[in-house]
Amino acid sequence: MITLENVTFGYRRKCPVFADFSCHLSQGGVYGLLGRNGAGKSTLLHLMAGLLIPGAGHVRFRDVEVSRRLPQTMAEVFIVPEEYALPPLKLADYVRLQGCFYPRFSVVDFKRYLQLFEVEYACRLDNLSMGQRKKVLISFALATHTSLLLMDEPTNGLDISGKSQFRKLMAIEGDEERTMVISTHQVKDIERLVDRVTILDGSRLLLNEPVDRICRALYFTETDDPAEVNRALSAVPSIRGTRVMVPNTDGRDSDLNLELLFNGTLEHPAEMAALFHSSNTDL
Repeated sequence: MITLENVTFGYRRKCPVFADFSCHLSQGGVYGLLGRNGAGKSTLLHLMAGLLIPGAGHVRFRDVEVSRRLPQTMAEVFIVPEEYALPPLKLADYVRLQGCFYPRFSVVDFKRYLQLFEVEYACRLDNLSMGQRKKVLISFALATHTSLLLMDEPTNGLDISGKSQFRKLMAIEGDEERTMVISTHQVKDIERLVDRVTILDGSRLLLNEPVDRICRALYFTETDDPAEVNRALSAVPSIRGTRVMVPNTDGRDSDLNLELLFNGTLEHPAEMAALFHSSNTDL
């Protein structure tokens, strides 16, 4: 779907965000993109969308350089940025002006998504709250039906109900043909949605694995057994003991815990790399 090959990029007067960075994302499914503040998550999404141009290397969508911003490429890529501005228009006018750039845009689907978010189609964008504007942008993004959908902190600004509606909508609209990349610090908002997890630490790609493989290699549980805690790659105290992530040597089944996975990957990158043989960045 999209390949970054030996990418170097930096902002003026700053150290490079990426240096000789490579990664490959396959078609279909939902990627959870995680990293510390300043690790380059937003920059990576903007490189994938063609909004930033690498100083060296290549960013290709279906073997075409994204930075060329060819119409046929841009019609298949949509980004929901963390910071954005919507024009002071009626929502219907915004749809008329923007929807035409996406051949598979569906007004019917857009209205259906808005209804789930409890936002009226007959409204003006400049009369909406920040959370309502975020719901409009997410709904519009999904209604484009692009092959690649990039979302940067999509649940920021949403209340508890809005986050629940977001998870429901993403679960309904995910399919094998569309690739979605969600960058977030709110890991609980996407924990049950993601099929794959990508973890960055600057120019290092620490993890890029499917969830089913992660859960075969690692076991997530809550325990009061000191021996289990001592061998944990990641541990977080809880009311009933300690939540831990340990190597899954017994083939036990467990549900993914993104907080433990993220912390354990940052704290023990060498052990995690050995566990997943993650020098292979292709998924």
